[in-house]
Amino acid sequence: MFSREQEREAMFKKLQLLRSITNSHAHDKASVILDASKYIKDLKQRVERLNQDIATAASFTGQNFPTIRVEEQEDDFLIKVFTTRNCQGLLVFILEAFEELSLEVLQARVSTSDSFILEAIATRENKEADDHIDAQVVEQVVLQGIQKWIEVSEQE
Repeated sequence: MFSREQEREAMFKKLQLLRSITNSHAHDKASVILDASKYIKDLKQRVERLNQDIATAASFTGQNFPTIRVEEQEDDFLIKVFTTRNCQGLLVFILEAFEELSLEVLQARVSTSDSFILEAIATRENKEADDHIDAQVVEQVVLQGIQKWIEVSEQE
């Protein structure tokens, strides 16, 4: 049978584990539990967003969802977007996504005849800025631009 001291120690360890999992800096039990509750809500929202992204991609698979590839090249990014069908208006949404990140297009090649192909080299307008932008961030913002285009084109 556990003594009160052992029970208290077990509870303390569980509370510390909960603090570490949720990145809580609180010291009292109630605040740790409140932080854990907020953490769980955030996780639920992230899962909902991912499910929406998956549903959007799944609805687009019959139409060939664009392939996106971003590579870092020193201070620049090589961005490639490809789909086997012509996506009228998509370029505008991708360029707006570049603007959101303050990316300046140095060189670009676009083909929209039978398919949509974009190859662009972009660089940050302000390389002195504190916020770090990597290939994954650029890819996510381009993906968001594509999803905005999908939403707009579905309304038409």
